[in-house]
Amino acid sequence: MTAASVFEFDTLTVDVYGQTQEQRRLSAPHRIDDLGQGIMLELVAVPGGSFRMGAPNTEEGWHPSQTPQHTVTIAPFWMGKYPVTQAQWSVVAALPKVNHPLPPKPSCFTGATRPVEQVSWQDAIEFCDRVSAQTGRRYRLPTEAEWEYACRASPMPTGDIPVSEDVRSTTSTTPFWFGETITTELANYSGIDWEYEGKVCSKGSYGKGTTGSDRRETTAVGSFAIANAFGLYDMHGLVREWCVDCWHDSYNGAPGDGTAWIKNSTTDQRVLRGGSWNSGPKACRSAFRSKLNPDTHLYDVGFRVVAEG
Repeated sequence: MTAASVFEFDTLTVDVYGQTQEQRRLSAPHRIDDLGQGIMLELVAVPGGSFRMGAPNTEEGWHPSQTPQHTVTIAPFWMGKYPVTQAQWSVVAALPKVNHPLPPKPSCFTGATRPVEQVSWQDAIEFCDRVSAQTGRRYRLPTEAEWEYACRASPMPTGDIPVSEDVRSTTSTTPFWFGETITTELANYSGIDWEYEGKVCSKGSYGKGTTGSDRRETTAVGSFAIANAFGLYDMHGLVREWCVDCWHDSYNGAPGDGTAWIKNSTTDQRVLRGGSWNSGPKACRSAFRSKLNPDTHLYDVGFRVVAEG
């Protein structure tokens, strides 16, 4: 059973110091799919559009794997409002197996509304297959391009909105969807300086922003009560999120239509996006990419889903 509606949410932008510059109330098409046992999966309609994928070499934390920047055109799709929770995982793990067994309680940090973690790419694929069988709609992991496009949704400044403009269709070119820096009041990541032999090996601040807290664990999804302009929560920090794509060392030859990039990879490793509670701010940027073997289970790795139709 699916219920469709429009939901309202708060979004904002910050200045270079991380102070709130403008806060807005927006709305977005919203869908709720019933997983069974009273557990729902909330999805947001992501409008199609074009954006610049990757990061310029002037961006703090830049890595060659994030280049060359290139234009990608994305078709509309539905995306999980939050990372998959432990409550959702528990229900789906009890559904009939499609190809792969699922552990009923894999997470290190327990809590029904916390994101599931310690799940492999193979586990995430099986989750999608089981939900597809349960709902009759195709569920899958996002492509890497879809994930970055969805992450970059940022509200236009009020004074810049044309009368006919969909304010949800704009994408940021800044390191984070809300601006040039990040704070631990807006996301769950490691906001402290880590030192080794008297030297800072990982900064807890980004750009002109400040250091902050280091929670050392997951938090409930949506805890920060701020979504980007598409209505998506927790796109920076919390848990790293699996994408369907194979890892490539750069974007040379990457598809420009937002589809999964599987071919011509020299490895079976898969892409993760978003940073985590265990990451410094540089690893939480919209353009940041990491990779793991598809059978890896780590306590800062989860996922969110995309639905078709």
